[in-house]
Amino acid sequence: MRISTSMMYGMGISGVQQHQQDLLRMQQQISSGRRMLTPSDDPVAAAAVLDLGQSRALNSQYFSNGDAAKAQLSLEEGALADVTMLLQDVKALAVNAGNATLTNADRAMIATELQNRYEELLAIANRGNGNGQYVFSGYQGATQPFAETSPGNVSYAGDDGQRNIQIGSSRTIPINDSGNVVFRSIRDGNGIFTVAPGAANSGSGISDPGNVVDPAKWNAQGNPRDFTIRFNVDTIVVPPSTTYDIVDNVNNVSLVTGATPGTGPYPRAYVAGAAISLKTQSPPDTNATPFDFGANLAVTGVPADGDTFTVKASVNRDVFATMHDLIATLRKGTTPGPVPVAAYQNALNASMSGLDNALDNVLKVRADVGARLKEIDFEQGGLGDLSLQYDTRLSGLQDLDYAKAISDLSLRQTQLEAAQKSFLTVTSLNLFKLL
Repeated sequence: MRISTSMMYGMGISGVQQHQQDLLRMQQQISSGRRMLTPSDDPVAAAAVLDLGQSRALNSQYFSNGDAAKAQLSLEEGALADVTMLLQDVKALAVNAGNATLTNADRAMIATELQNRYEELLAIANRGNGNGQYVFSGYQGATQPFAETSPGNVSYAGDDGQRNIQIGSSRTIPINDSGNVVFRSIRDGNGIFTVAPGAANSGSGISDPGNVVDPAKWNAQGNPRDFTIRFNVDTIVVPPSTTYDIVDNVNNVSLVTGATPGTGPYPRAYVAGAAISLKTQSPPDTNATPFDFGANLAVTGVPADGDTFTVKASVNRDVFATMHDLIATLRKGTTPGPVPVAAYQNALNASMSGLDNALDNVLKVRADVGARLKEIDFEQGGLGDLSLQYDTRLSGLQDLDYAKAISDLSLRQTQLEAAQKSFLTVTSLNLFKLL
């Protein structure tokens, strides 16, 4: 094969340039720390890097979502903590209001302090998150949730929606609770039923909240959940005898006798503080059809003839109305004597039960918020571990082995120097030097 001078020069220069290109590529790899500079360097690894990069970016977004969710839930938890402290203070004031040594002026002072707490509670319920969104508005984040339309009547302009954020590939979490759930969905009475004195009561009877001893029987389909305890005082006998009847208001029948409700005396004798059971007591009950609604209550004091107490299933009552009723009770005050004192105490007991239920409801929501915060921490722990795995796999695919790269760089330098020297040697050959 004949080799021309131009071919010899061209091939020599091409070899030198190839070694220079290889050396430059090694320098770029070392300066960037990447084994792959272009997808053509390793197409299979480049495709895997792209897929892992997308997964890692999505994982990072889930982590960021978790931070945003924690910020929102922490804001709500702070508001609920403020509500908890406020309601505890209100309960303490309500307990103090039951002190028999207080004057009406003292009660009025407590009412003034409670009015300030009422307005503070309304402000907390309308708390924002600093971004123009209200904490307790549900989906209606830009709408102020609560507004007082008249004293004690607070309307709700939000909804029951819960905004959700995805914090994992298969997990979304609510980041708010509606004001309806926190401040309005509060059962009155003892949470199952409420005991209320009759408006025309003239005795000194005071009822407790009552309790459910058998939830299954109370929730049975045949329970009317609407009763009246009627008292009769027989003054003919000495000493006077007080008896009571239990009336099923839905069916208008005496549960004690099984007959249409009538005047006393009634079969059951009243004993102050003893349990009034919504269950057949035979004797003295004469009703041939036994009943058991799984609940009882107690009345203390001295009921007057014709006094009544109703027992009805609990309904929702917002905390604002409960606080307003307590304020109104204190402002009205009382006068000396067992009858007005009993009326005052019954009203105070009803407000106390409402405050207890409101506080229990807030604590329940706080516990749920705390559980969600803990779940986010747990999810982010898993996301952190997954992120480490992604980084490790990406490093194995695209990061440079510096020890090998430095060795290869030295080799490329040696090859370039050898190519340059050989090119000079070959191109320096001259036939005229031999002549």
